[in-house]
Amino acid sequence: MANTTGLKKVAALFAAVSVASMGLAACSSSDKGAEPAPEGDTGSGDEAVTIQYMHRLPDGPGMTPVSEIVDRWNAENPNIQVEVTKFDGEASEMIKKLETDVNAGNAACLAQLSYGEVPEMYAKGLLEDVSEEAMKYKDNFSGAFGQMQVGDAIVGLPQDTGPLVYFYDEAAFKDLGIEVPTNLDEMKAAAKTAAEQGKYILDFEPDEAQYLLSAQAAAAGDTWYTAENDQWVVNTTGDGATAVAEFWQEILDEGAALTHERWGDAYTNALSSGELIGNIGAAWEAGFMLDGIVPEGEEGTWKVALLPDYGAGQMTGPDGGSGVAVMKGCEYPAQAMEFNNWFNQQTEDLATQGLVVAAKGDVTTPDKVKMQFGGQDVYAELAKANESLNPNFGYIPGFSAVGAKMNEAAGNVVAGKGKVMDIFTAAQEESVRTLKELNLPVAE
Repeated sequence: MANTTGLKKVAALFAAVSVASMGLAACSSSDKGAEPAPEGDTGSGDEAVTIQYMHRLPDGPGMTPVSEIVDRWNAENPNIQVEVTKFDGEASEMIKKLETDVNAGNAACLAQLSYGEVPEMYAKGLLEDVSEEAMKYKDNFSGAFGQMQVGDAIVGLPQDTGPLVYFYDEAAFKDLGIEVPTNLDEMKAAAKTAAEQGKYILDFEPDEAQYLLSAQAAAAGDTWYTAENDQWVVNTTGDGATAVAEFWQEILDEGAALTHERWGDAYTNALSSGELIGNIGAAWEAGFMLDGIVPEGEEGTWKVALLPDYGAGQMTGPDGGSGVAVMKGCEYPAQAMEFNNWFNQQTEDLATQGLVVAAKGDVTTPDKVKMQFGGQDVYAELAKANESLNPNFGYIPGFSAVGAKMNEAAGNVVAGKGKVMDIFTAAQEESVRTLKELNLPVAE
């Protein structure tokens, strides 16, 4: 979120409105949740305190299980024990469960949240302000630290980031005589050349429009949400969004991109068959996208490159990424944050989960990923993308509702019932409507 004074005032204002309208105290299972326990005090003498942590990391083959990382902490920290739960449902289902649990007074103390979910969860009174504790650990993390901040409140620590990058099959590109695009004009030309030969270097993903297209607008230099005179200013149809819409509209009109849903079988089949030989995606996809595509033990021919220049120089935007937040009612927030800081600095282990970690420090590309991407030091390239994230692009409370409208509009585009620019117009209209529903001031 942009660190402007005005935006902080607006964020503080919506937090105040939320407290007044929702009865924040009723959300807490204990008065202890409002203030961190004194440093060094477990809250029960020399007895151990127990903290619950809920996550939704994949824990897939070849990955260091989260439970194993936590076991190491527990062995070294007898007075702060952590019980970990993996949530296997959709992210939206986990958010609903957390809200229900907070209101019932039995929520996990720590929970993984996407950055887009943080403002909304805070506005609903579901997160603790742990600014004092968080600031102790700020220097351990990259610029993503600000993604866990809502106005003057800091609700946890960042875990990973999701800058957009470009994935491509180097061997297939060479066969077609095309180079890796460095700008949108080159991307359009390469996409058309590939399509003429029955290959595709792009997929327009209607189920991912929320983050994929907003992140591309960010890469083009847009900032969707700012503040002026203590009001939210919404502009999702600026120059960047217009450039992105025009690019995709031309590509789709020319039949030079696939239109498969990212999480559908058709997408996987297109990768497996060699029909899809390149695509824009989030950095975290590197950890698993070629599983089942590149046989185990064999070296793949795919590579990762920085996102092409969308007209604002070498810049990218955020597609996902998450942090670990302290839920309202956490009885021992200081101890929770101590674990939070430690856990999110286990960079080598978290990298095996496919994460582009937010903690500072070099990360070695996992052997599996390095093999799949033809020996490339993938995480070094992803780190470059991290450094070029648009620093002023953030989200509003209620962005999930905005995303739903964007995905709906993207589905209409694929069905031939709308234009790409309609997606950004839908984001504008829904952003304003959502903020007003939350009784937040919006500049017209």
